[in-house]
Amino acid sequence: MKMPRLLTAALILAAGMAIPVAAIGLSRGGPSNTDLALIAGVMQIVERGYVRPVGPDDLTKDALKGMLSRLDPHSDYMDEQEFKQSRADLAGEFGGLGIEITQVGGVPKVISPIDGTPAAHAGIQPGDLIVAIDGQATHGVDLSKIVRVLRGKPGTSVKLTLSRGTKEPFDVTVTRDTIHVQNVKFKLQDGGVGYVRIGEFTDTTPTDFKKAIDTLTQQAGGKLKGLVLDLRNDPGGLLSAAVGVAGDFLDGGAVVTVHGRDATSDKTFQAPKGGELLKDTRVVVLINGASASASEIVAGALQDRHRATIMGTQSFGKGSVQSVIGLNGYGALRLTTALYYTPAGRSIQGRGIVPDVVLEAPKDQQVEGAVMLRESTLQGAFANPGGLGKSNAPVEAPNPSDENNKAANSPPIKAEFIGTPKDAQLQAALATFGEHTTGAPH
Repeated sequence: MKMPRLLTAALILAAGMAIPVAAIGLSRGGPSNTDLALIAGVMQIVERGYVRPVGPDDLTKDALKGMLSRLDPHSDYMDEQEFKQSRADLAGEFGGLGIEITQVGGVPKVISPIDGTPAAHAGIQPGDLIVAIDGQATHGVDLSKIVRVLRGKPGTSVKLTLSRGTKEPFDVTVTRDTIHVQNVKFKLQDGGVGYVRIGEFTDTTPTDFKKAIDTLTQQAGGKLKGLVLDLRNDPGGLLSAAVGVAGDFLDGGAVVTVHGRDATSDKTFQAPKGGELLKDTRVVVLINGASASASEIVAGALQDRHRATIMGTQSFGKGSVQSVIGLNGYGALRLTTALYYTPAGRSIQGRGIVPDVVLEAPKDQQVEGAVMLRESTLQGAFANPGGLGKSNAPVEAPNPSDENNKAANSPPIKAEFIGTPKDAQLQAALATFGEHTTGAPH
């Protein structure tokens, strides 16, 4: 895989927003001739002496993956096939099971199943370890390869061996399907209180959210008494989608600030002036330990701007921004280039959003035996850098209260309860608006 000397790189911020095309010169400020000679020499030794034949393309790809994946839990190199797959994911449609996964201790671990997908229907839960796929152990296998194995032709099946807490490992057979992610579900409660659940932030989420609000408002006779925005088990997605949704609750002003190594590239994303859809309507946002990335941006913005009451348990804590850098047909880099900060200058990295009202799911509704995965527990994760002052200089961020610390590792609610009449966290949120009756979203 011979790389050109000059690469034109299209960048996407993930929790990702399209930004202008940039040219990256590989030779300027790059590795020394000694470094390059060492890499080339090792590749030649492997090609000549390894017990099995291995080609230079595979060695180059694996070297790039190793270099990027050692940086932090979210940086990676994608070959061209993986790059196309990632773009399909962001479009909200792809073939597979419908789970968001990461890797902990060399084993893939479920952040969250996506609502309405085969994974959710099969009962896969946040925190599940995927220890084998079709009888083959997953320990030490590159995460991108795991994703490729899980993807496949709709109608075909794959057997997952899962480890959940202290339970004995067990098998779950899941039939692949074309995943049309229904990211926004909603239901009007009696009494004029709306309920909207966002399962993931893709490029269609802001439009779908506006349609949901319009429909609920019409059903309520022109004005909602209140709104519950449910971001529990939402693994995140696009920064642009998060900014769009948060902007629907705000009349101008900051939503999130992106702060990187080069201060000249810092940017504050603003809500549009006059863009508030639900003026004077009380809002409650539900989060938990499986709420990550884009969902934390929304919750943090509405909390700092005093636009919503945040209820639930402490969120995942992914406060870093990945730029996807296309390499002219040679795949792409997914590179951590910045951290994001709430309007008050708080970094979410490694800490997450601390709810205003701690509200754990009842024990019988929690994922049984789940050991909560958090950003701060991932190998190579950044420590919280503190907040940003007015000059964008780091300042000390407040620690969560003792009460919140106790709930930080609370197992999340089982997916089958979310949005149903039995959902105790939802019922508690609805109770803050007074009289209501229950109902499941559609």
